[in-house]
Amino acid sequence: MLTILVLFLVPVAARAALFAFEDRPSGWRNADWSSIGALPPAAAHPEARVLFLSGRTGGLKGAVAVHSWVVFKRAGATNWTRYDVVGWGNPVRMNGWAPDGRWYGSAPSVVADIRGEQAEAIIPAVEKAVRNYRYSNAGDYRLWPGPNSNSFVAAILRDLPQIKATLPPNAIGRDFRPSPYLGWTDSGTGVEANLYGLLGVKLGWVEGLEVNLGGLVAGFDVRDPALKLPGFGRIGLPSSTANAALAPSS
Repeated sequence: MLTILVLFLVPVAARAALFAFEDRPSGWRNADWSSIGALPPAAAHPEARVLFLSGRTGGLKGAVAVHSWVVFKRAGATNWTRYDVVGWGNPVRMNGWAPDGRWYGSAPSVVADIRGEQAEAIIPAVEKAVRNYRYSNAGDYRLWPGPNSNSFVAAILRDLPQIKATLPPNAIGRDFRPSPYLGWTDSGTGVEANLYGLLGVKLGWVEGLEVNLGGLVAGFDVRDPALKLPGFGRIGLPSSTANAALAPSS
């Protein structure tokens, strides 16, 4: 009980207290969804590129969770393509927002940034994973424990173990699975035991050590040293898959 208190309840309470004093939009309609101006026009960026992004979500869930999405373009393409999953209508949305748009007013952070020939090689797998996403019908979305927006992006990453990336620990829903699971982690660099995304443990080079309790994740990262705390996400060195943070244009 003391371990649960220290690793899960205290961080959540602390993050909720900080969240209460943040200047946040009161609802969907008055939130800022505009581009931060970090990605150039696709025509001005000739090489292929794939980005996995996340931004803090809105409402009370914003105290502990982020929303994730994927953005890509082929070499020579004149448009970026963005895919999200949302909780109304048909869940999978294409180009509903700017590729580097704010989410509920929060600037996105980079989970993984793949460029050049490697990006060109994985784009067909990204598109296939989007087409084959099994929870793409109206009514399939479930906020907790999933399938939600983070479950969608996690499903894509499971098809791309070669990029050695994982969603941040506060991407609640990323560990959702429709049945109990024992096997390799999403990156293929470790092992995982998972009970519907509600209870689980991971040990791997990319994932580090993670304990999941009710969708909240605590642990630490070995590859890029950092603590993982519910609500806060990673606290430490940035993930090496991010390459460089998206910086708003001045």
